[in-house]
Amino acid sequence: MASDTVTETADAGTGTGTGTGEEEKARRATVWGTFREAPLPVKTVLAGVLVNRLSGFLQVFLVLFLTAKGYSDGSTVLALGVYGAGAVAGSLIGGTLADRMGVRNATVVSMGSTSVLTAALLYVPSFPALLAAIALVSLGSQLFRPASATLLAELTAENRQVMIFAMYRFGLNLGATAAPLVGFALYNAGGHGYTLLFWGEAVIALVYAVFAWATLPARVGAAPAAAAADPDGAPGGYAAVIRDRRYLLYLIAAFCHAAVYMQYLSTLPLYMKDEGLALFWYTFAVSLNGFIVIAFELLLTKLSQEWPLKVTIGLGFALVGAGVAFYGLPIGPAAVIVGTLIWSIGEIVGGPAVFAYPATAGPARLRSRYIGSFQFMFGLGTAVGPMIGSWLFLRLDGLVWPVVAMGSLLATVFGLIAVRRPEPSPAKTANPAQAPSPAQV
Repeated sequence: MASDTVTETADAGTGTGTGTGEEEKARRATVWGTFREAPLPVKTVLAGVLVNRLSGFLQVFLVLFLTAKGYSDGSTVLALGVYGAGAVAGSLIGGTLADRMGVRNATVVSMGSTSVLTAALLYVPSFPALLAAIALVSLGSQLFRPASATLLAELTAENRQVMIFAMYRFGLNLGATAAPLVGFALYNAGGHGYTLLFWGEAVIALVYAVFAWATLPARVGAAPAAAAADPDGAPGGYAAVIRDRRYLLYLIAAFCHAAVYMQYLSTLPLYMKDEGLALFWYTFAVSLNGFIVIAFELLLTKLSQEWPLKVTIGLGFALVGAGVAFYGLPIGPAAVIVGTLIWSIGEIVGGPAVFAYPATAGPARLRSRYIGSFQFMFGLGTAVGPMIGSWLFLRLDGLVWPVVAMGSLLATVFGLIAVRRPEPSPAKTANPAQAPSPAQV
């Protein structure tokens, strides 16, 4: 079992000297070196987010499961809405849970509850009970994310924060890509039934819960009593986050960015159908985005991690908006392919920095709340964005794209204003594998 706090320095096999600037720059640019030298808890989290997303095929098969049980289209739409609401709320609650329970316990509660509730979906007797179970399983599956991101930030040197969050995103994207294939395999293996499918997801979540209990520290950072309020009497928790006006601008930027980003899954297929474009071009564009992100994001981060966060985040927001606006050009499938290429580049340029910044945006005692509030706003943008885009399309037709892109313009301006230069922390050293000492936790 892991100790209650991280108190030992991870053995990186590279010594503790800072080395020359050129040596450190070379070390900082190494993807494999960042992973190899990371402490075991960081590797556990990186593996865990992949496993979590790999087991996340419930949402993919939820509609099929509900229709197979005889529920109407209206009921399935309601269930999907409940699932999305639970996921958004889970990120916000997860920030509090990470403070109150610690990293290990929050992760175990998240994965353990996901395991039990996923299997329970097969046996609930009524639709209201099924909706409650769907809400709880989606909420539970998100609880661990603020705790995981907090641990990554605490145990990673500041000069490798962007790279470690690029690896975090790599696990998210790879797992999300492979999840439907894993789910389909279990569906076929179960004789086109859902028993093996849901039990398979439950077992995967349970395995990670056990592994997290054995390898993660219970807490990294200040104890709950120390994190409750500022030494000067200022409020703690999410109240302190709300008082940070510059960070509120960043949260608004994250919401706008996520809402615009999600248009490729909602408004784009509607637009292409209205324009008479073949389905092939839509599937090709979606596949192109997936390929670019998985194949090139880590490689590009080797360069972009050297840039100021303000520049990286602003450029990422702007390119996503430019790509979406490009969809409005009257050049047929070329607009879809080129537009997707542009915003995909924006995603891999800005994505790791966008996810890394909340960990350094505020005081260390509130790190999990800053992360939780960001994940809440980003998740809210992904949930609300498709509805806003579809509503605008029904009223504006092709003009929807420049209008939607204005959201990215707003995100860019707010992001450039909001992002601060991170202050060096004495808890971080040039050695990326060094964990906090007892005095730092």
